[in-house]
Amino acid sequence: MMQHGKSHFFVGIGGSGMMPLAMILAGQGATVAGSDRSLDSGRLPAKFDALRALGIDLFAQDGSGIVSPDQVVIASAAVEDSVPDMVQAATLGCARMTRAELNAALFNAAPLAIGVAGTSGKSTVTGMIAWIFHCLDRDPTVMNGAVMKNFVRDDAPFASALVGTGDAYISEVDESDGSIALYAPQIAVLNNVSLDHKSLEELRTLFGDFAAKARMTLVNIGDDESAALAMALDRDRTMTFAVEGDADLSARKLAPEPFAIGFDLVMDGTTRRLRLSVPGTHNVANALAAIGAAIAAGLDRDAVCDAIQGFTGLRRRFEFVGEAGGIAVIDDFGHNPDKIGATLDTLHAFPGRVLALFQPHGFGPLKVMRRELVEMFAGRLGADDLLILPDPVYQGGTVAREVTSADIVADIAGAGRNARHLPDRAAAAAHLVAQARAGDRIVIMGARDDTLSVLAREMVRQLEGKQT
Repeated sequence: MMQHGKSHFFVGIGGSGMMPLAMILAGQGATVAGSDRSLDSGRLPAKFDALRALGIDLFAQDGSGIVSPDQVVIASAAVEDSVPDMVQAATLGCARMTRAELNAALFNAAPLAIGVAGTSGKSTVTGMIAWIFHCLDRDPTVMNGAVMKNFVRDDAPFASALVGTGDAYISEVDESDGSIALYAPQIAVLNNVSLDHKSLEELRTLFGDFAAKARMTLVNIGDDESAALAMALDRDRTMTFAVEGDADLSARKLAPEPFAIGFDLVMDGTTRRLRLSVPGTHNVANALAAIGAAIAAGLDRDAVCDAIQGFTGLRRRFEFVGEAGGIAVIDDFGHNPDKIGATLDTLHAFPGRVLALFQPHGFGPLKVMRRELVEMFAGRLGADDLLILPDPVYQGGTVAREVTSADIVADIAGAGRNARHLPDRAAAAAHLVAQARAGDRIVIMGARDDTLSVLAREMVRQLEGKQT
């Protein structure tokens, strides 16, 4: 199992992909330390308290934590070489690994490696498989980019990782930086393929190569791009799934509820009624993927179906935060057209206006996704809905501001939908609170910024204040 005799130092240890890896290494007995910009600025103290409780030493991001050439320094691609930690690592000649290289090494060493890929739904499917394996006493190790609510306890408030003694290593696998090529899964899941960080041509190659390595691949043929990829795979090593489709696993007779959904699982000529504790058609597709992966791993089908109904979701994935004055506040990770569209569809299955605050996760993504974002909002927002865009999240470094929130809003408004640009996020939130009335649903959307959850809770308090 890796070089656990070495000390590992994570630069940006609080990141959604870094923190679970640090937790896994620490849980497996490795010496782990790290630094983070949010720690230095005093943001999100609870997260860093949780890391310290695991025996992880934290340092300012000033180079002081990197003291020996024997340390292995792990940093995401987003960390610039000019950061003092990276300067010190280079000076000492420390070995370097990316987050993906470390995760792939742990993943590939596992007897049963289950990799979940796709533009959307990775974290949810990973969490669903993790919960199934846990319920069936398989004690998995899990690397997730989101906190799994089923596993949150007082001593594990940020349960985005599990460290188990079983043979399974279950991980979401990221295509955005091309690192999916490092992984060799025994069981692969391909949820969907759509534009996010790379061109479709690049994605087809990356996902196709990933799927071809596995002894069994689960493919969502309800997604056109994934269905096309499935055609090139060995049929004997492929299990297909689709909502309302003709597949090895399919879902029929969907019955949406505000925060749940029921459906018929059809497989091998048998039908079983299931009810998920998470809402939305997209989560039915996620559940089919998880059920298929668990069955491919040899788990009992009936036990798998029993278990998945108890999955309670992930933090920031259509998470109900609170309600005041008949107005619900929902915190959501939606940040690309597919994810945001799925969230809006889930909300529009029931009456009431949608008041949305979407904070883009960078200027680069706005440029890449401009046309698709605008088309999605123009098509998915209701006539009475309101969309507010503050400026994109900015966490330092150099950035080209070629396409701004104001540009996106102008395009959406030009398509006849209610959209406004309020650069300051607090002002954007206050505007939505002022506009909200009984029966409305407020949804906060965006990625790469954990303080959005703090904002959602603050908006519930503001709504409560309106009532007094």
